[in-house]
Amino acid sequence: MKNIKIFSILFILLFANCEKVVDVDVPSIAPKLIVDASFEVLFDQNPIVANTIVKLRLSADYFEDNIPSVSNAVVFLTNLSDNTIINFTDTNSDGNFTPIISFIPEDDIVYELTVLYENETYKGKATKIKSPPFTSVIQGDETLFSGEEIEVKVAFKDDKSTENYYLFDFTNNLFLALEDRFFNGTDYNFSFFYQEDEIEVPTNVTVKMSGITKEYFTYYRILLDQSGTTGGGPFQSVPSSLLGNMINTTNEANFPLGYFHISETDTFNIDLIEKN
Repeated sequence: MKNIKIFSILFILLFANCEKVVDVDVPSIAPKLIVDASFEVLFDQNPIVANTIVKLRLSADYFEDNIPSVSNAVVFLTNLSDNTIINFTDTNSDGNFTPIISFIPEDDIVYELTVLYENETYKGKATKIKSPPFTSVIQGDETLFSGEEIEVKVAFKDDKSTENYYLFDFTNNLFLALEDRFFNGTDYNFSFFYQEDEIEVPTNVTVKMSGITKEYFTYYRILLDQSGTTGGGPFQSVPSSLLGNMINTTNEANFPLGYFHISETDTFNIDLIEKN
């Protein structure tokens, strides 16, 4: 037994002496302006309200935890049908710009977002995309692999006259992008499952359904795949190679990241409970 113990100790010492620290040199990338301007027109509210926040951030190196905010910018929106200008302000100096005068984006109007930052001009255009209302949102009884998942069953009526693309927000930075290629014009329903580490029941969550463009659908699918949905939402860590619809009209080489989009959005509050 003594021989076995001595051999084991020598074996550990051998590998301890061979241990080597390897430094990985990750190249630093010049920060890019990130524009997160995903407007939501909540048409199920009475009166109708809109979330029209423009979030400005700077990209950071891969291992950085802090995402710098940008508060020293000028932000405004132009209604291109009559050239009306809506000015935004960063009241709390946290990089979140809100309109000085509240407004509801109108149907069939092209809006142009302009951001002036460090002597450069960034622009993007968007028109409000419609969304149907929810038919129902209920908690289901099914689970998946662990048996601890929470099921939410969602139903809505898809519009047959157009190609439709949807973005669902299930709270806690959990998103799902869908296209109607296989259910065009039907009464569609599907199940979404919260993993046991994603939600703690009982709780109340707000489920959102937004109409989005085909381009935003493609962008968002890639964004979710590359950056995930944790840590403050996917726009917190936009991949440096993923370009949105904002452009730098002053210096094309210094392109921005992020997107400007306007959605009609339906919401549904649901109480989730633990089921045996």
